[in-house]
Amino acid sequence: MVKCPICSEQVELSQINNHLDKCEFNHKKNKKSKSPESDSPIEQTPNPSPPIEKPKTKNEIKHESEPKSLTSILSGQKKHKEKPRSYQYTPNVDSQSNVSSEKITIQPNSSPVIKRTIDEDHTIVESKRHKSSAIENLKITSNLPLSERLRPTSIAQYIGQSHLVGERGILRGYLKLGKVPSLILWGKPGTGKTTLARILAKTTNLRFVEMSGVMNGVSDCKKIFEEAANEMKLTKRPTIIFIDEIHRFSKNQQDIFLNYVERGIIILIGATTENPSFTINKAILSRCKVFTLEKLNKSEIRDLIGRGLVEINKVRKLIHNTNVLKLLPDAIDWIAGISDGDGRQALGFVEMVDSSILDDNDNSGVIEVDVKDVKELIKKAPTLYDRVGDVHYDTISAFHKSIRGSNPDAAMYYLARMLNGGEDPLYIARRMIRIASEDVGVLDDSCLPFAVAAYNAVQYVGLPEADLALVHCAVKLARAPKSIEIYRGWNEIKAWMNASQVEGAEIPLHLRNAPTKLMSDLGYKKGYKYNPDYHNGQVQQTYFPDNVGETIFLRGQHLGTKVDPDL
Repeated sequence: MVKCPICSEQVELSQINNHLDKCEFNHKKNKKSKSPESDSPIEQTPNPSPPIEKPKTKNEIKHESEPKSLTSILSGQKKHKEKPRSYQYTPNVDSQSNVSSEKITIQPNSSPVIKRTIDEDHTIVESKRHKSSAIENLKITSNLPLSERLRPTSIAQYIGQSHLVGERGILRGYLKLGKVPSLILWGKPGTGKTTLARILAKTTNLRFVEMSGVMNGVSDCKKIFEEAANEMKLTKRPTIIFIDEIHRFSKNQQDIFLNYVERGIIILIGATTENPSFTINKAILSRCKVFTLEKLNKSEIRDLIGRGLVEINKVRKLIHNTNVLKLLPDAIDWIAGISDGDGRQALGFVEMVDSSILDDNDNSGVIEVDVKDVKELIKKAPTLYDRVGDVHYDTISAFHKSIRGSNPDAAMYYLARMLNGGEDPLYIARRMIRIASEDVGVLDDSCLPFAVAAYNAVQYVGLPEADLALVHCAVKLARAPKSIEIYRGWNEIKAWMNASQVEGAEIPLHLRNAPTKLMSDLGYKKGYKYNPDYHNGQVQQTYFPDNVGETIFLRGQHLGTKVDPDL
């Protein structure tokens, strides 16, 4: 005996097929006789009235009388026998749900308390998920330098350079119009050159490519420029090429930019810490606008430090679960001062403090750091002297002008800055030899050999022992009387030689050398008066060429005649 899967009746195994056919026929007949409401799993009405059936066609009768296989019947009845679960929602009958055999009607909008609870639960879950994702992102970015994590992505986040991006800044107009010309951004490190270039490029929606004068060469530039040319052919849009440290390309290498900039295939944005007048090709400068970025002032550095502390404390609290860091105002002011307008360096100091003060035993949750603590951690500010950049030339210029102005104290100050910055002491000694002739001149002839002696002392002894020889010479030159008579006269004659046709004038015969008889016969040296043979060496004799005439360049005037109104 086997159990029928349709009616659950026990049937002989030999009669199962006939029984299944009969049950299947009756099942279909009963199913069609049910009302639409009784077919819903939500509500079942017992003993429905049999409906009037429509007469069946021959094909329908034939189809129903065909034998069914056991597999097809079982698989088909499995779905039929499946009962709805109590937690299932079946929307076909007025949002009702069937729980067991009891009819229960649920109206979703009937209870605002239930709806509010569901919404609040959903909000809590979403908030937790968002917080978890934010912490994961924070873990990933926490390994980046603080300056990179805080790099602004919009002009609203940008700090400094109000003369360029402020309400009346010249670059503000380009930002509003969404177009950017070829330009050179010149400024000290940490003033925001790279960030500003990225923000400018972002406003245009043009293709943007970053390159580096340190990492990339001419071959890389050619490849990028060819891609830009193809971009122009396909889309009629130029490509913005940003080259950081553009001064690292030689002036000859910079020629490769010219054709592409001139044809409008690329918009060139270059960033440099060096004076573009000396490091950028003149043809490039004529096609690019030069914008100078100023050092960040103390107020701007303080704002930047504040942002850095917020980012650092998020990492300390959410990832490491340590006390947060609080820099007192005097500590922030001190860091802002030694950063010298370099935002990146200021954030580097904050990172240094953060890594040095991991935690303490304070249960308040806050670690306060004052200026004394910061000075202890940052024992010596890094040197801001650049031996090959503008600082090199600016400092030696200030040193020279301090000696010329007879201020020995200022001269020693700039000398100390150069030596502490690692400047070549022989370079300083050579400049003092020049000062001895240019600014002291004939009023104290002892200064020139003194400067030469200082140069020799540096050569023989070297630093650090030779530092006093340099100081000695600098103070002597600063205290010496000043005369620029020979300096001014020499400059005047150089300008005169270049401006007039006097360089090729014939030298008078009586001043020429006559080493041979032939030259003597031609009149060389004839009529020359040998001054030592005459009283007091005075003779009447011309020394300039005939077509030049006597000219006076040295007038016995050591200094100028202007009067400073500020005295």
